[in-house]
Amino acid sequence: MSGTLYIVATPIGNLEDITLRALRILGSVDLVAAEDTRRTKRLLSHYGISTYTSSFHAHNVHTRLPQLLKRLQKGESIAVVSDAGTPGISDPGTEIIQACITTEISIEVLPGPSAPLTALVLSGFPNEGTIFLGFPPNRGKARKEWFESLAQLHKTVITFEAPHRIKNFLEKLSYFLGDRPIVSCRELTKLHQEVLRGSAQDVLKQLKTTKGEFTIVIGPLDTNLNLKNEVIDVDKLLIELGRLTKIDGLGRREAVRKLAKKY
Repeated sequence: MSGTLYIVATPIGNLEDITLRALRILGSVDLVAAEDTRRTKRLLSHYGISTYTSSFHAHNVHTRLPQLLKRLQKGESIAVVSDAGTPGISDPGTEIIQACITTEISIEVLPGPSAPLTALVLSGFPNEGTIFLGFPPNRGKARKEWFESLAQLHKTVITFEAPHRIKNFLEKLSYFLGDRPIVSCRELTKLHQEVLRGSAQDVLKQLKTTKGEFTIVIGPLDTNLNLKNEVIDVDKLLIELGRLTKIDGLGRREAVRKLAKKY
């Protein structure tokens, strides 16, 4: 009889944000497969748990996955954890879950801390039909197309961004989304948690440091929280029209259509 794969949510910052069930499972399984064994050992040590840990991350998934499956098929139980939050949400976990489904190995998911949900509730934006996009592409055409498609989404959107790209991210948000309200959440639940509200340009001006984990919540298209109703600057529109036609290579009709939809 095969064992059980446990997908265990761990704290996104504050070590107290872990369930009693998660602690029990982490202390009773045969192995904890961790995205970063050093971070996981600190968590386990904090609660006096001595279960053996093994690395399981994006760079070794192809070699480690068959080993973990073999142990599960022998009847052992394995807990998968990421650095923070729930495995499988922009973190390793999906591959082993799919493999266990295919091989009919039992899977249990232990709910717990989640940066997207924490940020969503903290934002105060409507959450009907919320869209989670994970991380945007790093660079080039794919990144530009990602922001263009983002501008077409009218519901609340949650996304992550790396600290070294957050300023570029906010600049692009400002360009493609204008004054649409956002909430930037940095280091959620940690000692230096920071929550900034306003347009992307407002948040960029308020940003004092880029250190830490960023979760960004973008309000729905028709949300006008904390924003003034302003008359659109015609000169600004003309400059943007020129940028779309001369730099992005759009025809004038297509450029006007984009501006009309944006404003």
